[in-house]
Amino acid sequence: MALKKRKMKIMLVNPPNCGRSIPEEEYGITSLKQIFKGEPFNLEVLAGPLTEHEVLIFDLKCESEDAFWIAFDQFQPDVAGLTSLTCETNTAIRIACKIKERSTATVVIGGNHATYSPAYFNRAEVDYIVMGLGKKSFADLIDRLAAGDNGEGIAGVARTSPGKPLSYTPRNYNKTDLMDTVPPRYDLVAKYRNQYFLEQLGLTMGFVITAYGCTHKCSFCTIPGITGGKYLTHATDAVIRDIQTLSDIPFIRMVDANTFGNPALAMELCDKIRQANIKKRFFADVRADTIVRHPELLKNWKEAGLYAVVVGFEDFQDARLAAYDKKYQGHVIPKAIEILHDLGIVIVGDFIASPEYDENDFEKLENFITANKIEIPVISVLTPIPGTPLYKNMEKDIIIHDLDYYTFTNAVTKTKMPASLFYKTFADLVKRLHEKPHKPN
Repeated sequence: MALKKRKMKIMLVNPPNCGRSIPEEEYGITSLKQIFKGEPFNLEVLAGPLTEHEVLIFDLKCESEDAFWIAFDQFQPDVAGLTSLTCETNTAIRIACKIKERSTATVVIGGNHATYSPAYFNRAEVDYIVMGLGKKSFADLIDRLAAGDNGEGIAGVARTSPGKPLSYTPRNYNKTDLMDTVPPRYDLVAKYRNQYFLEQLGLTMGFVITAYGCTHKCSFCTIPGITGGKYLTHATDAVIRDIQTLSDIPFIRMVDANTFGNPALAMELCDKIRQANIKKRFFADVRADTIVRHPELLKNWKEAGLYAVVVGFEDFQDARLAAYDKKYQGHVIPKAIEILHDLGIVIVGDFIASPEYDENDFEKLENFITANKIEIPVISVLTPIPGTPLYKNMEKDIIIHDLDYYTFTNAVTKTKMPASLFYKTFADLVKRLHEKPHKPN
């Protein structure tokens, strides 16, 4: 006979901004410290299927830790779920430890680092680790706990066993993991909404996703592992539903790794946006080679409201592009930029500064960005995240193992230039490029 399920109180926690900065700590350079101000969309997605339970999302990027513990004690959750980027792992563990000290809540950790390095969380302060796309697997875990059972045997979920090797069944992700009919719980972050904005443009925005995973596997990227290397696309009607749910928000950020990874589906979504007479401006992620192969797709999206695209250029030299496994050569990039400029689409260009850079490399990068009139350049320091192919290639060269520093503004391997000069050159370049921030039309 099936056990009667009880209503659970579930608190989902977004960690605070907690990454550390070598430029700041060692050289007094504060201009490189990155602040993440986007909404905790993954928690909103996880909350979607949990309608039978009482769910609270607490965003520590928007509120103080003192306020968190007051809310925690008042809510008294049965389950506390934390998400964690690599640079947030130690803070997430510290919070988990304090939760265990003051309550009997079941602690669950998921997110990027849990996906790539689940054994890192195999500790007494954590009960379960959810790896990869966790919408369905976390819902299955909650169902088990609500029935008074445990979560052993759920694919993609590991029950911790401190002192022993972690044992779990990998999840074979498919379309059912998307749970298309279940929308994100945008209402659970309503009180934070005015704090979620793109700093460089000063725009408040809402997040919508069209797909999980990616069509490619760049060596530095953690996203393909979220779905076991698959590219899983949401039904276009589900995407339209989510866009329309954010009715009061004029800017929509598509948070996919590759919004136009399936060009036919992207065109279908574009047509439905126009048919629904949706009047919003969109941000999307798109590869340079996709732009060159499908300029008409970009043209149609521009007419439907596409305002800006995030393009992971990373570099413009063939050798480095090959090392990053981008699967195209540098000559593609100027062609993509020209198409975007002709269409009047703002370019948010992502670039990677390697620890191997010298002053000449920084100069070439600046010249390329300015010559190509890239409106919003974003430059990160090459960072090998544990579990990625890049990490395997660079592991022997890593000199900083404290994950607090894996923020994409620190060099965790030795720099070719003296470190102080590397960071000063990097900071000065970022400052020059951002002296005249782009303003939306």
